[in-house]
Amino acid sequence: MLTRQLRLSVNRDGVVARRDFLRGVSLAGLAGGLLHWTDLLSLKADELRNRGKACILLWMQGGPTQFETFDPKPGHENGGETKAISTAVTGLQLADNLPHLAKVANHLAVVRSMSTKEGNHQRASFLLHTSYVPTASVHHPAMGSVVAERLGSLDAELPSFVRIGRRFPNASNGGLLGADYNAFVVQTAGKLPENAQPTTDQTRYERRLGLIDRLESASGVSAASPELAEHRGLYKKASRMLLSPRMEAFDLDREPAQIREVYGKSDFGSGCLLARRLVEAGVTFVEVGLGNWDTHNDNFARARGLCQELDQPFAALIEDLKSRGMLDQTLIVWMGEFGRTPRINARGGRDHYPRAFSAALAGGGVRGGSVIGGTDAGGVEVAERAVSAQDLFRTIYKSLGIDADRENMSPIGRPIKIVDGGQAVDELFV
Repeated sequence: MLTRQLRLSVNRDGVVARRDFLRGVSLAGLAGGLLHWTDLLSLKADELRNRGKACILLWMQGGPTQFETFDPKPGHENGGETKAISTAVTGLQLADNLPHLAKVANHLAVVRSMSTKEGNHQRASFLLHTSYVPTASVHHPAMGSVVAERLGSLDAELPSFVRIGRRFPNASNGGLLGADYNAFVVQTAGKLPENAQPTTDQTRYERRLGLIDRLESASGVSAASPELAEHRGLYKKASRMLLSPRMEAFDLDREPAQIREVYGKSDFGSGCLLARRLVEAGVTFVEVGLGNWDTHNDNFARARGLCQELDQPFAALIEDLKSRGMLDQTLIVWMGEFGRTPRINARGGRDHYPRAFSAALAGGGVRGGSVIGGTDAGGVEVAERAVSAQDLFRTIYKSLGIDADRENMSPIGRPIKIVDGGQAVDELFV
């Protein structure tokens, strides 16, 4: 009777689709009382991991100026020399530093009303990576670690969380989720990761791995030791990656010259192209850094130069994902730890300003061509629809299908939500 109610899709080879199989098993198990609730959670997690969702975070280290990017104030003294330009969306203007992004604004969701209380680089960076302020007692996992744990797989040949770039100050890693969910760091895109190729043939390499196991077994350390288990797990994970043909994803030389040209040859451009290649290869979270936006001096010239590095690759990433049918499943997030002051200081710069700043999203089911919130005429205060760090994180997790209220256990057995407080910006999904 129950089997008649299960409608499982079959592929060309007559094999039941894994997602439908899991759904069918869970329904049958429920009906027969055969599955424990923890089994159902595991099945649901497996189904979530097979949705193909991914996230690319473009991290603007140092605190990007909203006035010279997504919230220009032309004609106001706080706007300085920065002009505004029209975009592909009627009524939406961006700073004249972003002509390429203006052309793809129909895919952008601009949040102009971000607001936090953290104006220190380290604390604010941690907050905008985890949704929590740093504490001595709990090591909160980074967004990338959460996404890797929820959407990725420990058995995957490539890391589920990759960071590209040299500067990620105080950026959290796996935290209470464990070292399995730390970021794999690629300092320079365009080159294969350092020490990422065996220095001998595969047979000899595997013998060496076996020797490590025998030495550890003879060391007297208990096989049940969590430290030994973690050490062996990391070795197996690294070996699986090194020997995988999927490592070709890191090799940008495999891209056609015209694609390389579209992204540009800057480090950030190469990082964005590598992010697309990694997501295409199954990586669930990639963070690409661009710094230094800490423009206390000579803000306008420095911001213009940084925007020239940002503009073309960001726009190219959106268009490339769109052309490959990947944009709806891949969320792009642009943000830094805070914004810059409305008032221009005596050195022609802008200082730290967490009270009102901008973020931007694209893809992942988010409604493009939209603007959330706004600041007053001088950019001093949020005038409408304030968005907190927790609100933004819940929005990101909603896009990815992750339950932000899910609880992880701290080492002392304290349940801690992925995001504590806040509400998703539901207008972005209408």
